Amino acid sequence: MFDDADILSMNHAELSEALLSLGEPKFRAAQIFKWLHGARVHDFMQMTDLGKKLRESLSARFKIGDLGVVREQCSADGTRKYLFSLADGNCIETVAMRYHHGISVCVSSQVGCRMGCKFCASTQNGLVRSLAPSEILLQVYKVSELLSERVDSVVLMGIGEPLDNFEAVTRFCDLVTDPQGYNLAGRAITLSTCGIVPRIDELAAQKRQLNLAISLHAPTDEQRIKTMPINKAYNIDTLIAACRRYFAQTGRRVTFEYAVIEGQNNSEEDARALAQLIRGMGAHVNLIPVNPVRDTGFHATRESALRFQKQLEALGINATVRRTLGNDISAACGQLRREVAQEKKAQSIQEEQP
Repeated sequence: MFDDADILSMNHAELSEALLSLGEPKFRAAQIFKWLHGARVHDFMQMTDLGKKLRESLSARFKIGDLGVVREQCSADGTRKYLFSLADGNCIETVAMRYHHGISVCVSSQVGCRMGCKFCASTQNGLVRSLAPSEILLQVYKVSELLSERVDSVVLMGIGEPLDNFEAVTRFCDLVTDPQGYNLAGRAITLSTCGIVPRIDELAAQKRQLNLAISLHAPTDEQRIKTMPINKAYNIDTLIAACRRYFAQTGRRVTFEYAVIEGQNNSEEDARALAQLIRGMGAHVNLIPVNPVRDTGFHATRESALRFQKQLEALGINATVRRTLGNDISAACGQLRREVAQEKKAQSIQEEQP
């Protein structure tokens, strides 16, 4: 399923089989798993309770990935945005946010995105490739290492559509919550999706304890299809039906993310339509003043989001306005990656000129 040299992406069963292929007993797998995900070592030679011959065999057969720090932006509120480089030279963004309960990390699941949402910088250059489980996992490990603090929660809301990389994302969830590894609580993971309905049903069948967040952003098909092409494949009624099935199967409340765009989706009529759409399923609406992204012209203020919140609450809908973090850095997802790519292109053109 994944690169057979990528040992950090392996689960216990795959690791056991790999050890057997090297002529080693299965119990070695548990030792190696703890080194990789508990101690989080970067070198097989650091696994000191293994024999030298085995460590050399592991070094020759497998790789332990790492991420390079291309750029770091620090906000006045303590938010840190990282542009990390992957082994193939591609870059992804990861954001570390400090809350009263600890550090929350927003991770990417793909390099670029093919969903085409108009208000998102991540999708403007399309999808390059999906990430391996290890590359998602390494974002958590690297931030923890850089900050010298444990990451307390993870949000799959960075570059990419998590359900478009379903196998790698669910494997990541398995690995990061493994009691023998990082041991993150399942309920400390939030997965955000634009609404790939078959994958929502598949996720529901797995009965995970993670939090599901739906990027809705409009209460009608006519409005949503203008900014979110996914609505052509799965319209709002189909999506909401899947959310109701998810809630019925898992008992986990669904959160609807709603980027407030001034003059487009924040009228009193929009509030009534949204309330009617999600009523009766214990849902929560997370209002987000849309981040300004170059070339889109979309904008909003926190005040307009607060007005929309009051309208929803008057209609009996539980709604909050997301705390604004990192406004003084490249806040919109994918924007830092795009800026650096443009800088490199401009530098390359300049160097080619006589």
